[in-house]
Amino acid sequence: MFKFEFQEFFSSFFSFLKKLLFTHWSSLLLLLIGVYLPLQIFRLLALELRENEGGFPFDLPILVAIHTTSQPYLDAIALRLTKLGSVWTVSPIVATIALILLFLKRWRSLVYLLTTTIGSAIINLTAKEIMHRVRPQLWNSPAPELDYAFPSGHAMTSMTLVAVLVILTWGSVSSWIILFLGSLFVLAIAWTRLYLGVHFPSDIVAGWMVSIAWAIGVSLIIKPNLTKILPVTETAPVEETSLLPEETQLVGED
Repeated sequence: MFKFEFQEFFSSFFSFLKKLLFTHWSSLLLLLIGVYLPLQIFRLLALELRENEGGFPFDLPILVAIHTTSQPYLDAIALRLTKLGSVWTVSPIVATIALILLFLKRWRSLVYLLTTTIGSAIINLTAKEIMHRVRPQLWNSPAPELDYAFPSGHAMTSMTLVAVLVILTWGSVSSWIILFLGSLFVLAIAWTRLYLGVHFPSDIVAGWMVSIAWAIGVSLIIKPNLTKILPVTETAPVEETSLLPEETQLVGED
């Protein structure tokens, strides 16, 4: 009798576990690939940089190799293109998207956009001050920078913008177009920072990783695509101006 109940207990548990994991496998995979792994890569880069002031073995060879392609016309392209990845260029784009979301009453998406982009900038500034990594000084850059190098602000700004747009449009054809064009944009900005000699490759990779983890992590909390994943019922909120039950309990209702 006891053996039968024991088997039935574990059979019920494993059945529950199987159904639960099967239902949420995509979210768990997203956490692993989109949050955990990028953060681990960023952590390893930061720890290695802390212990080795000379940087990483691959940093200098890559920079030197890119510098050997230097040409006057490439200088002009890099100088113009790199401005597209600066916070001064991306901020008006974010502000425009924010106004559109506001008028469309996509409040949850708007909160996600602002939280992710502003948070990314804060993370970048904080990490730079903590790491204090000096920028490369291998040659005279046509666009010198005076602040710290790690992680790259341009890499984080461009990656955060693309990641946010992909997440906000996820499930539509637009998301794949943004992913493709955005990837080219992110790579182009990274090339300009290396070509101009103002960042090490590890600065770029670190910026990418922390931006991806932050954008995906915030999306799992704020749920900007809530209307796409919840069934349309009388009790489930289908508008972005609605709060979930747990959110209502936290902030209270007027």
